[in-house]
Amino acid sequence: MCNLYSVTTNQEAIRRLFAVANDRAGNLPALSAVFPDQFAPIVRNAAGGGRELVLARWGVPGPLQVGQPLVTNLRNPASPFWRRWLGPANRCLVPVNAFCEYANTKPRKTPVWFARDDSRPLFAFAGVWGRWRGARGPKSAPVEGEHELFAFLTAPPNAVVAPIHPKAMPVVLTDPTAFELWLTADTPEALKLQASAPDDALTIVARGQREDP
Repeated sequence: MCNLYSVTTNQEAIRRLFAVANDRAGNLPALSAVFPDQFAPIVRNAAGGGRELVLARWGVPGPLQVGQPLVTNLRNPASPFWRRWLGPANRCLVPVNAFCEYANTKPRKTPVWFARDDSRPLFAFAGVWGRWRGARGPKSAPVEGEHELFAFLTAPPNAVVAPIHPKAMPVVLTDPTAFELWLTADTPEALKLQASAPDDALTIVARGQREDP
């Protein structure tokens, strides 16, 4: 399960690749290491039409009956918990340059970074977003109020990711056709994108580093 990724491409390139009409993200720095419960950019359908770039917090509190643990990845879209998140109004693209999975090595796990190629071009995870009211942020300084949160879908790992993380990988979208389909299609059609990335879509670009350079 991916709990670390980077988005280091400049803001103009993000706007251009994802055809953003309205940028509400402010001055967006390069994010070499995005962890759960941190803010990161997402691209979503704007209420008035077109696409907008905004900042949202990564991770959704889970169901009350299981103690509301933070859920960062969506594996089972058939779950009643996720049903309200799956319409076009709540789908988003999560800009990414590389993501990390941890190899189960001893005595410590080894971080392994995946990208499309060594130049780490921009792509997207298929994500969902929604509004949630409560306290979020560090325990030392929780922020009360309404928060915009996101998570992204996972699928079975391809042959590149499976040796490192055999359970799942993020749903990777790389072209404008897939971006449009994910953001606008009816839910059954959009969920056809929840599949493993082709084996040639990703490569390992770093091992053993605590942060993506």
